[in-house]
Amino acid sequence: MKLGVFSALYGGMTFDAALAKLKSLGVESVEIPAGGYPGKAHCDPEKLLADRDAFFKFVQTIEKYGLDVCALSVHGNPVHPDKAIAKAFDDDFRRAVLMAEKLGVDTIVTFSGCPGDSEGSKYPNWVTCPWPDDFLKILDYQWNEVLIPYWKEAVAFANAHGVTKIALEMHPGFCVYNPETCLRLRAAVGPTIGANFDPSHLIWQDIDPVLAIRKLADAIYHVHAKDTKIDPYNSRTDGVLDTKHYGDELHRSWVFRAVGYGNGMQYWRDIVSNLRLVGYDKVMSIEHEDSLMSIDEGLGKAVDFLRKAIISEPKPGSMAWA
Repeated sequence: MKLGVFSALYGGMTFDAALAKLKSLGVESVEIPAGGYPGKAHCDPEKLLADRDAFFKFVQTIEKYGLDVCALSVHGNPVHPDKAIAKAFDDDFRRAVLMAEKLGVDTIVTFSGCPGDSEGSKYPNWVTCPWPDDFLKILDYQWNEVLIPYWKEAVAFANAHGVTKIALEMHPGFCVYNPETCLRLRAAVGPTIGANFDPSHLIWQDIDPVLAIRKLADAIYHVHAKDTKIDPYNSRTDGVLDTKHYGDELHRSWVFRAVGYGNGMQYWRDIVSNLRLVGYDKVMSIEHEDSLMSIDEGLGKAVDFLRKAIISEPKPGSMAWA
Protein backbone atom coordinates (compact mmCIF):
# COMPACT_ATOMS: atom_id res chain seq x y z
CA MET A 1 0.00 0.00 0.00
CA LYS A 2 1.26 3.47 -0.86
CA LEU A 3 1.04 6.75 1.00
CA GLY A 4 -0.76 9.42 -1.01
CA VAL A 5 -2.17 12.92 -0.59
CA PHE A 6 -5.19 14.69 -2.03
CA SER A 7 -3.39 17.76 -3.38
CA ALA A 8 -6.38 20.09 -2.99
CA LEU A 9 -4.90 21.21 0.35
CA TYR A 10 -2.12 23.01 -1.54
CA GLY A 11 -4.39 24.59 -4.14
CA GLY A 12 -2.88 27.98 -3.31
CA MET A 13 0.52 26.82 -4.57
CA THR A 14 1.68 26.15 -8.07
CA PHE A 15 1.41 22.51 -9.10
CA ASP A 16 5.20 22.24 -9.15
CA ALA A 17 5.56 23.69 -5.64
CA ALA A 18 2.79 21.47 -4.28
CA LEU A 19 4.39 18.31 -5.66
CA ALA A 20 7.80 19.38 -4.37
CA LYS A 21 6.30 19.75 -0.91
CA LEU A 22 4.63 16.33 -1.08
CA LYS A 23 7.81 14.68 -2.37
CA SER A 24 9.82 16.15 0.51
CA LEU A 25 7.45 14.41 2.94
CA GLY A 26 8.02 11.02 1.32
CA VAL A 27 4.63 10.84 -0.38
CA GLU A 28 4.46 8.29 -3.21
CA SER A 29 1.15 9.03 -4.93
CA VAL A 30 -1.06 12.02 -5.60
CA GLU A 31 -4.82 12.40 -5.99
CA ILE A 32 -5.43 15.48 -8.13
CA PRO A 33 -8.54 17.69 -7.99
CA ALA A 34 -9.93 18.23 -11.47
CA GLY A 35 -13.17 20.14 -10.99
CA GLY A 36 -16.32 20.22 -8.92
CA TYR A 37 -16.11 21.34 -5.30
CA PRO A 38 -12.31 20.75 -5.01
CA GLY A 39 -11.66 23.14 -7.90
CA LYS A 40 -9.16 23.09 -10.77
CA ALA A 41 -6.14 24.91 -9.35
CA HIS A 42 -3.72 22.18 -10.39
CA CYS A 43 -5.63 20.49 -13.18
CA ASP A 44 -8.16 22.13 -15.47
CA PRO A 45 -9.04 19.37 -17.94
CA GLU A 46 -10.77 21.72 -20.36
CA LYS A 47 -7.57 23.74 -20.79
CA LEU A 48 -5.09 20.87 -20.60
CA LEU A 49 -6.96 18.76 -23.14
CA ALA A 50 -7.01 21.66 -25.59
CA ASP A 51 -3.35 22.65 -25.20
CA ARG A 52 -0.78 19.99 -26.07
CA ASP A 53 2.13 21.94 -24.59
CA ALA A 54 0.31 22.60 -21.34
CA PHE A 55 -0.61 18.94 -21.02
CA PHE A 56 2.99 17.88 -21.68
CA LYS A 57 4.24 20.30 -19.00
CA PHE A 58 1.65 18.95 -16.56
CA VAL A 59 2.81 15.36 -17.11
CA GLN A 60 6.47 16.40 -16.94
CA THR A 61 5.87 18.00 -13.55
CA ILE A 62 4.43 14.75 -12.18
CA GLU A 63 7.31 12.72 -13.63
CA LYS A 64 9.86 15.20 -12.28
CA TYR A 65 8.93 14.22 -8.72
CA GLY A 66 8.51 10.51 -9.38
CA LEU A 67 4.91 10.45 -8.20
CA ASP A 68 2.08 8.39 -9.63
CA VAL A 69 -1.47 9.66 -10.05
CA CYS A 70 -3.83 7.38 -8.13
CA ALA A 71 -7.06 9.21 -9.05
CA LEU A 72 -8.63 12.40 -10.34
CA SER A 73 -11.20 13.91 -8.01
CA VAL A 74 -14.20 15.85 -9.23
CA HIS A 75 -16.61 15.82 -6.28
CA GLY A 76 -19.91 17.40 -7.29
CA ASN A 77 -23.67 17.06 -7.54
CA PRO A 78 -24.46 16.20 -11.16
CA VAL A 79 -28.10 15.44 -10.28
CA HIS A 80 -28.73 18.81 -8.61
CA PRO A 81 -32.33 19.95 -9.21
CA ASP A 82 -31.07 23.25 -10.64
CA LYS A 83 -30.33 22.16 -14.20
CA ALA A 84 -27.58 24.73 -14.72
CA ILE A 85 -25.76 23.60 -11.57
CA ALA A 86 -26.21 19.95 -12.49
CA LYS A 87 -24.81 20.55 -15.99
CA ALA A 88 -21.74 22.34 -14.64
CA PHE A 89 -20.93 19.40 -12.34
CA ASP A 90 -21.65 16.88 -15.09
CA ASP A 91 -19.42 18.77 -17.53
CA ASP A 92 -16.62 18.70 -14.96
CA PHE A 93 -17.11 14.96 -14.45
CA ARG A 94 -16.93 14.20 -18.18
CA ARG A 95 -13.88 16.36 -18.73
CA ALA A 96 -12.17 14.66 -15.79
CA VAL A 97 -12.93 11.29 -17.39
CA LEU A 98 -11.35 12.43 -20.65
CA MET A 99 -8.34 13.73 -18.73
CA ALA A 100 -8.02 10.43 -16.87
CA GLU A 101 -8.12 8.59 -20.18
CA LYS A 102 -5.26 10.66 -21.54
CA LEU A 103 -3.24 10.15 -18.35
CA GLY A 104 -3.93 6.42 -18.19
CA VAL A 105 -5.74 6.76 -14.84
CA ASP A 106 -8.66 4.39 -14.27
CA THR A 107 -10.22 5.93 -11.12
CA ILE A 108 -12.42 8.98 -10.66
CA VAL A 109 -13.46 10.07 -7.15
CA THR A 110 -16.75 11.94 -6.76
CA PHE A 111 -20.10 12.10 -4.96
CA SER A 112 -23.30 10.34 -6.00
CA GLY A 113 -25.16 13.63 -5.85
CA CYS A 114 -28.58 14.32 -4.41
CA PRO A 115 -31.65 15.43 -6.39
CA GLY A 116 -34.53 17.51 -5.09
CA ASP A 117 -37.87 16.05 -4.07
CA SER A 118 -39.51 16.60 -7.48
CA GLU A 119 -39.00 18.06 -10.93
CA GLY A 120 -39.83 21.52 -9.63
CA SER A 121 -37.32 21.57 -6.77
CA LYS A 122 -34.74 24.28 -6.31
CA TYR A 123 -32.48 22.56 -3.78
CA PRO A 124 -31.32 19.01 -2.97
CA ASN A 125 -33.35 17.09 -0.39
CA TRP A 126 -31.43 14.55 1.69
CA VAL A 127 -33.89 12.10 3.23
CA THR A 128 -32.93 10.57 6.59
CA CYS A 129 -36.15 8.91 7.81
CA PRO A 130 -39.02 6.86 6.32
CA TRP A 131 -41.99 8.63 7.92
CA PRO A 132 -44.19 10.49 7.21
CA ASP A 133 -44.67 8.56 3.99
CA ASP A 134 -43.80 11.62 1.89
CA PHE A 135 -40.14 10.80 2.47
CA LEU A 136 -40.40 7.36 0.92
CA LYS A 137 -42.03 8.93 -2.15
CA ILE A 138 -39.12 11.34 -2.39
CA LEU A 139 -36.62 8.48 -2.19
CA ASP A 140 -38.46 6.57 -4.90
CA TYR A 141 -38.33 9.61 -7.18
CA GLN A 142 -34.68 10.36 -6.43
CA TRP A 143 -33.39 6.84 -6.96
CA ASN A 144 -35.58 5.49 -9.74
CA GLU A 145 -36.22 8.58 -11.83
CA VAL A 146 -32.97 10.53 -11.39
CA LEU A 147 -30.02 8.83 -9.69
CA ILE A 148 -30.00 5.39 -11.33
CA PRO A 149 -30.70 6.67 -14.87
CA TYR A 150 -27.99 9.33 -14.53
CA TRP A 151 -25.31 6.92 -13.30
CA LYS A 152 -26.15 4.26 -15.88
CA GLU A 153 -25.38 6.75 -18.62
CA ALA A 154 -22.36 8.22 -16.78
CA VAL A 155 -20.87 4.76 -16.28
CA ALA A 156 -21.25 3.98 -19.98
CA PHE A 157 -19.42 7.20 -20.83
CA ALA A 158 -16.65 6.48 -18.32
CA ASN A 159 -16.17 2.91 -19.55
CA ALA A 160 -15.96 4.10 -23.15
CA HIS A 161 -12.97 6.23 -22.10
CA GLY A 162 -11.07 3.73 -19.98
CA VAL A 163 -12.35 4.74 -16.56
CA THR A 164 -13.43 1.52 -14.90
CA LYS A 165 -13.67 2.71 -11.29
CA ILE A 166 -15.96 5.49 -10.10
CA ALA A 167 -15.23 5.79 -6.39
CA LEU A 168 -18.18 7.46 -4.71
CA GLU A 169 -17.37 9.18 -1.45
CA MET A 170 -20.03 8.09 1.02
CA HIS A 171 -20.98 11.51 2.35
CA PRO A 172 -24.10 12.57 4.28
CA GLY A 173 -26.12 15.04 2.26
CA PHE A 174 -25.91 12.83 -0.83
CA CYS A 175 -27.89 9.72 -1.77
CA VAL A 176 -24.85 7.48 -1.30
CA TYR A 177 -23.74 8.09 2.28
CA ASN A 178 -23.06 4.63 3.76
CA PRO A 179 -22.14 1.09 2.61
CA GLU A 180 -25.78 0.09 2.09
CA THR A 181 -26.56 2.95 -0.28
CA CYS A 182 -23.26 2.53 -2.13
CA LEU A 183 -23.94 -1.14 -2.74
CA ARG A 184 -27.53 -0.36 -3.73
CA LEU A 185 -26.38 1.95 -6.53
CA ARG A 186 -23.66 -0.53 -7.54
CA ALA A 187 -26.27 -3.32 -7.81
CA ALA A 188 -28.48 -1.11 -9.98
CA VAL A 189 -25.76 0.30 -12.25
CA GLY A 190 -22.91 -2.19 -12.28
CA PRO A 191 -19.44 -2.76 -10.82
CA THR A 192 -17.91 0.43 -12.21
CA ILE A 193 -19.57 2.05 -9.20
CA GLY A 194 -17.63 1.54 -5.98
CA ALA A 195 -16.58 3.39 -2.85
CA ASN A 196 -14.09 6.03 -1.94
CA PHE A 197 -13.66 4.76 1.61
CA ASP A 198 -13.36 7.82 3.85
CA PRO A 199 -13.70 6.75 7.50
CA SER A 200 -14.28 10.32 8.68
CA HIS A 201 -17.78 10.45 7.19
CA LEU A 202 -18.69 7.07 8.63
CA ILE A 203 -17.38 7.58 12.16
CA TRP A 204 -19.85 10.33 13.05
CA GLN A 205 -22.72 8.20 11.75
CA ASP A 206 -21.69 5.58 14.36
CA ILE A 207 -20.51 3.21 11.62
CA ASP A 208 -17.60 0.93 12.50
CA PRO A 209 -15.03 1.42 9.68
CA VAL A 210 -13.77 -2.18 9.94
CA LEU A 211 -17.28 -3.61 9.57
CA ALA A 212 -17.90 -1.22 6.67
CA ILE A 213 -14.70 -2.39 4.95
CA ARG A 214 -15.79 -6.01 5.27
CA LYS A 215 -19.24 -5.21 3.88
CA LEU A 216 -17.93 -3.23 0.91
CA ALA A 217 -15.00 -5.61 0.26
CA ASP A 218 -13.98 -5.49 -3.43
CA ALA A 219 -16.22 -2.47 -4.03
CA ILE A 220 -13.57 -0.26 -2.36
CA TYR A 221 -11.75 1.57 -5.15
CA HIS A 222 -9.99 4.38 -3.27
CA VAL A 223 -9.30 5.39 0.34
CA HIS A 224 -9.14 8.78 2.02
CA ALA A 225 -7.15 8.97 5.24
CA LYS A 226 -9.07 11.42 7.41
CA ASP A 227 -10.23 11.12 11.00
CA THR A 228 -13.17 12.38 13.04
CA LYS A 229 -13.36 13.15 16.75
CA ILE A 230 -16.74 12.72 18.40
CA ASP A 231 -17.25 15.25 21.19
CA PRO A 232 -18.40 13.15 24.17
CA TYR A 233 -20.36 16.04 25.70
CA ASN A 234 -22.07 17.78 22.80
CA SER A 235 -22.97 14.54 21.01
CA ARG A 236 -24.65 13.11 24.10
CA THR A 237 -26.66 16.29 24.53
CA ASP A 238 -27.69 17.07 20.95
CA GLY A 239 -26.85 13.98 18.87
CA VAL A 240 -24.61 13.95 15.82
CA LEU A 241 -26.81 15.58 13.17
CA ASP A 242 -24.94 18.85 13.58
CA THR A 243 -25.42 21.85 11.29
CA LYS A 244 -23.18 24.28 13.17
CA HIS A 245 -20.28 25.72 11.16
CA TYR A 246 -17.17 23.56 11.05
CA GLY A 247 -15.27 26.44 12.61
CA ASP A 248 -17.37 26.31 15.78
CA GLU A 249 -15.32 23.37 17.06
CA LEU A 250 -16.04 23.87 20.75
CA HIS A 251 -19.79 23.50 20.33
CA ARG A 252 -19.99 20.91 17.56
CA SER A 253 -20.85 17.26 18.21
CA TRP A 254 -17.91 16.16 16.05
CA VAL A 255 -15.04 17.65 14.08
CA PHE A 256 -12.74 16.39 11.34
CA ARG A 257 -9.21 15.68 12.54
CA ALA A 258 -5.89 14.58 11.11
CA VAL A 259 -5.43 10.82 11.39
CA GLY A 260 -4.46 9.90 14.93
CA TYR A 261 -6.21 12.87 16.50
CA GLY A 262 -9.67 11.35 16.36
CA ASN A 263 -8.75 7.72 16.94
CA GLY A 264 -5.53 5.99 17.96
CA MET A 265 -2.91 3.86 16.27
CA GLN A 266 -4.57 0.47 16.83
CA TYR A 267 -7.83 1.83 15.35
CA TRP A 268 -6.03 2.83 12.16
CA ARG A 269 -3.91 -0.32 12.05
CA ASP A 270 -7.16 -2.32 12.11
CA ILE A 271 -8.45 -0.25 9.18
CA VAL A 272 -5.25 -0.84 7.19
CA SER A 273 -5.21 -4.57 7.98
CA ASN A 274 -8.83 -5.08 7.02
CA LEU A 275 -8.33 -3.19 3.76
CA ARG A 276 -5.63 -5.73 2.93
CA LEU A 277 -7.86 -8.61 4.02
CA VAL A 278 -10.53 -7.62 1.47
CA GLY A 279 -7.97 -7.13 -1.28
CA TYR A 280 -7.43 -3.35 -1.28
CA ASP A 281 -3.70 -2.63 -1.45
CA LYS A 282 -3.45 0.59 -3.45
CA VAL A 283 -3.20 4.04 -1.87
CA MET A 284 -4.22 5.75 1.36
CA SER A 285 -4.73 9.33 0.26
CA ILE A 286 -4.48 11.86 3.08
CA GLU A 287 -7.21 14.49 3.00
CA HIS A 288 -6.42 17.37 5.35
CA GLU A 289 -9.50 19.04 6.84
CA ASP A 290 -8.35 19.52 10.43
CA SER A 291 -9.44 23.03 11.47
CA LEU A 292 -7.29 22.96 14.62
CA MET A 293 -4.00 22.63 12.74
CA SER A 294 -2.26 24.42 9.92
CA ILE A 295 -2.04 22.54 6.65
CA ASP A 296 1.68 21.88 7.03
CA GLU A 297 1.43 20.66 10.61
CA GLY A 298 -1.69 18.57 10.03
CA LEU A 299 -0.28 16.94 6.91
CA GLY A 300 3.10 16.35 8.50
CA LYS A 301 1.58 14.66 11.54
CA ALA A 302 -0.71 12.56 9.33
CA VAL A 303 2.24 11.39 7.21
CA ASP A 304 4.28 10.46 10.30
CA PHE A 305 1.32 8.61 11.81
CA LEU A 306 0.40 6.66 8.69
CA ARG A 307 3.98 5.57 8.03
CA LYS A 308 3.62 3.49 11.21
CA ALA A 309 0.19 2.16 10.26
CA ILE A 310 0.47 1.37 6.56
CA ILE A 311 1.60 -2.08 5.44
CA SER A 312 3.82 -1.14 2.52
CA GLU A 313 5.44 -4.41 1.46
CA PRO A 314 3.53 -7.01 -0.58
CA LYS A 315 1.66 -9.73 1.25
CA PRO A 316 3.97 -12.76 1.68
CA GLY A 317 3.36 -15.57 -0.76
CA SER A 318 4.10 -18.22 1.84
CA MET A 319 4.22 -18.48 5.62
CA ALA A 320 7.33 -20.31 6.79
CA TRP A 321 5.78 -21.12 10.14
CA ALA A 322 2.60 -22.65 8.74
